Amino acid sequence: MTTFRQHRWQSFLQGYEQRARILISCPDRPGIVAAVTSFLYEQGANIVESSQYSTDPEGGTFFLRLEFDCPNIAERKEEIEAAFAPIAAEFQMRWQLRLHNDIRRIAIFVSKAEHCLLELLWQWQAGELIADIALVISNHPDLRETVESFGIPYVHIPVTKETKADAEAEQIRLLRDYQIDTIVLARYMQILSPAFVAEFPGRIINIHHSFLPAFIGARPYERAYERGVKLIGATSHYVTDDLDEGPIIEQDVARVDHRHHPDDLKRIGRLIEKTVLARALKWHLEDRVIIHGNKTIVFY
Repeated sequence: MTTFRQHRWQSFLQGYEQRARILISCPDRPGIVAAVTSFLYEQGANIVESSQYSTDPEGGTFFLRLEFDCPNIAERKEEIEAAFAPIAAEFQMRWQLRLHNDIRRIAIFVSKAEHCLLELLWQWQAGELIADIALVISNHPDLRETVESFGIPYVHIPVTKETKADAEAEQIRLLRDYQIDTIVLARYMQILSPAFVAEFPGRIINIHHSFLPAFIGARPYERAYERGVKLIGATSHYVTDDLDEGPIIEQDVARVDHRHHPDDLKRIGRLIEKTVLARALKWHLEDRVIIHGNKTIVFY
């Protein structure tokens, strides 16, 4: 299975060996784009995609994402980063340069609901989700056979109120051992502790239904049905210490009416959840998301 996974990546990445992308945020002022593009030109780069946004041309924050081809970029990455550092310092930039074929290693956390997990596995298997799904961690054993059929390790770590701290310590150990870059909570029905979140800032992505904060707690779809809601949806966001209030990456909704019973709402909700989570993760993996305070700039 490892050979199969590597072959799929190699097939997808063929022809992109010279591609990289740079993400920048900094105080807005004249000359930023000129400085960056001139630098890339001097390095022999050819820009193939460019996106930019300013919160306010007068004293706001400027955001820039550039994708480019550059000869021998893998061998020259550190050299180019060192050469760009003075420009970054001049404009007070927060920035990162990532190779197109720098495949992120991700871990999926799941409980019993399988819809979001399966969507990610199917997209990964089809080559639509370019990542190394290194392992799946669950507080239940139910989905082991499903996950292992994809050739992915499945680790069952039970979590109770009394064992939560030890369970998270074991999870963190595994994430370090597997060199995980990004964590995806695919309907993982446990609240992560602040200590856990602090280990992976800006690297944990969650999904939940959009009834929050109106219908907090158990049986949200039944309560939404009783209230007669007309829209249901889902939100994917980065995890912070503020429960379900981290920077939003993606959202979507569907219209419903009096003919939809609670089971209908759940079915529609599952479809939206898995689609929204897959989009959010894909944009994260493609470096299309910049966190700015408690919101995001997403270059689709």
